[in-house]
Amino acid sequence: MMCDRLRSRIAFGKPLAEQSVWHERIAESRCLIDQARLLTLNAAWKMDTVGNKNARAEIAMIKVVAPNMSCKVVDWAIQAHGAAGVSQDFWLAEAYAHQRTVRIVDGPDEVHRNAIAKLELAKRPVPV
Repeated sequence: MMCDRLRSRIAFGKPLAEQSVWHERIAESRCLIDQARLLTLNAAWKMDTVGNKNARAEIAMIKVVAPNMSCKVVDWAIQAHGAAGVSQDFWLAEAYAHQRTVRIVDGPDEVHRNAIAKLELAKRPVPV
């Protein structure tokens, strides 16, 4: 939706898709989406092969990464649509509210980051 809107919306005499700030956001969105997909696949693979307990770091990481990615990408799509992005003409405002809620209901990011950090620290010997 963001790319389609950027191609069709004109500002300063040219499509928004031709403005470099949007090139950055499109590229960053693609990178973030694919990173989240690969992290999700890795977590699922680890859950299937070594069990949920041994995949808890990967599970915690995806609980942080996916909702944050989604919020950021949807927010940029809202911006690409301008005021229409927060109207009921598009589902973007609803999608953003839903994704923001996901970041809360499954536990705050800080809790998941704390779990990840503890697991990482446990892998290292304590210096003497």
